Amino acid sequence: MPNSTEVDTRTPSPPFGYSRVCSLSPEEQIVAVAKFHAHQIRPNRIAYRLGIDIALVEALIAGEVETQRFTAAVAANRKQRYHERIKDSSKRRGTGRYELQQQIEKDFQHELAINGAPRP
Repeated sequence: MPNSTEVDTRTPSPPFGYSRVCSLSPEEQIVAVAKFHAHQIRPNRIAYRLGIDIALVEALIAGEVETQRFTAAVAANRKQRYHERIKDSSKRRGTGRYELQQQIEKDFQHELAINGAPRP
């Protein structure tokens, strides 16, 4: 059992969102958060990975800051992710490929419906 007079020399763990110093410009932060959000990464994880303030990440996702730019960036990333997944599904053949493409389409439409985005 440690003596109560001993000094604790351990460093505290950093709070969420500050695990590293963010080296991105404000514009790059918006694009990066949009990319992670399009891949359904949780806001606190985005902040932790990139070193962006958690308040900014949550404000972007909630639509309180840079609404149009962020929404456009998320839509572009979702569309790119959709096309990448469809391209990757071409490696399969037959029914498996068809079912995978149907699931990808269903997921994409669900993401669009959740955010109220118009259908492409």
